[in-house]
Amino acid sequence: MSVKNEPSFRESVDLMFNRAVALMDLPPGLEEKIRVCNATYTVRFGVRLRGSIHTFTGYRSVHSEHMEPVKGGIRYSMGVNQDEVEALAALMTYKCALVEAPFGGSKGGLRIDPREYEEHELELITRRFAYELAKRDLIHPSQNVPAPDMGTGEREMAWIADQYSRMNTTDINAKACVTGKPLNAGGISGRVEATGRGVQYALQEFFRDKRDIDKAGMSGTLDGKRVIVQGLGNVGYHAAKFLSEEDGSQIVGIIERDGALVSEKSIDVDAVRDWIVKHGGVKGFPGATYVENGVSVLEEDCDILIPAALEGVINLSNADRIKAPLIIEAANGPVTAGADEILRDKGTVIIPDMYANAGGVTVSYFEWVKNLSHIRFGRMQRRQEEARHQLVIDELQRLDDYLGDAWSMSPNFKQKYLQGAGELELVRSGLDDTMRTAYQSMRERWHGDDKVTDLRTAAYLVSIEKVAASYRAKGL
Repeated sequence: MSVKNEPSFRESVDLMFNRAVALMDLPPGLEEKIRVCNATYTVRFGVRLRGSIHTFTGYRSVHSEHMEPVKGGIRYSMGVNQDEVEALAALMTYKCALVEAPFGGSKGGLRIDPREYEEHELELITRRFAYELAKRDLIHPSQNVPAPDMGTGEREMAWIADQYSRMNTTDINAKACVTGKPLNAGGISGRVEATGRGVQYALQEFFRDKRDIDKAGMSGTLDGKRVIVQGLGNVGYHAAKFLSEEDGSQIVGIIERDGALVSEKSIDVDAVRDWIVKHGGVKGFPGATYVENGVSVLEEDCDILIPAALEGVINLSNADRIKAPLIIEAANGPVTAGADEILRDKGTVIIPDMYANAGGVTVSYFEWVKNLSHIRFGRMQRRQEEARHQLVIDELQRLDDYLGDAWSMSPNFKQKYLQGAGELELVRSGLDDTMRTAYQSMRERWHGDDKVTDLRTAAYLVSIEKVAASYRAKGL
């Protein structure tokens, strides 16, 4: 197989969908209904910038409305096209079903390089794009709820939310028209880190079951595992930071646009992030060895490989040289269908994107619920929890005083136990529970069905069954 035969991202999603439905007993009509994209809206709009009118092309694709609103990010990238947006919308449908977020799948994109524009210009472009979508109900709290994606973040979401509010002045739920907003504009604690945190929780759940560890030919826990991260954007940075700081993993490689860093010892992720912000790339970073051909570092020896940036980075040209026994897809579609086959034959375990990067949409769901309920999580119960815990502490303190040196409370126990759960703790708890539950449903299929040889097929099976059940319940 040559690289010429490499399936596109859209074809990869379709191939993986087909592989899963071949193991199912769906009526052909229902299978087709789930597979196809319901609608894609293409918009071309003009914005006056620097004294002349510039025309931009954007998309919003709705894959499945088995549940509404539909949910999915908006990306700003020169690579945006209809095929990519539709494939990403399909992935969103399956992702939401897998983690039991009550949304259909959607995706948006604007063909633009955000680095070429000043902040005020980006605001004009974003507001105009939001206006074009909102007036067609392609941004709406109960119909279509975007979120950040590649090239967008909290800032763009705040502009979109404000634009929607200006157009719908009497909509009390206007803030719920988009998620991933800044905290002071209706956002939720823990949303920025959510996808990276979800990657961490996914790996923690993988290492809880010996059968999974054995399948990857590994042993032990996350502690000491050598990790290579491709892409130190929002997702890659948080995943690497949490794994190194909280789980004892060693970040031995970081791949970025201008090359890569490798080291025998764990690389300081925060220091690299600061260096990139200051210098625009990793070149020259003093704490590791620089490799100009960054992509080659994907093939270096490590325990866990985390592609966290672009689709198709592991493809037919390099799949057979990938040494990592475990790959977790923090980006959307980083392993092509062709590469997936090669890696499966080698025995590489892949934790699929549909599950691995679902932390973002999970916490987006929590933010949407917060916006609709108009109250911060933890506000009602936190102090009541602390008051109940205080009763236990008081009793233990009496025991402590009575027994003297024979027994005493552990250091910090009082402080830790007394603290009631605020919004951030509740968000992390909900995300951890979601990632565990979704993984367990995949694991059941993976180990319980001889025909299911990998986690990706297991993920598709679980999610397609849930989508099919929703359609059946609607009478289709």
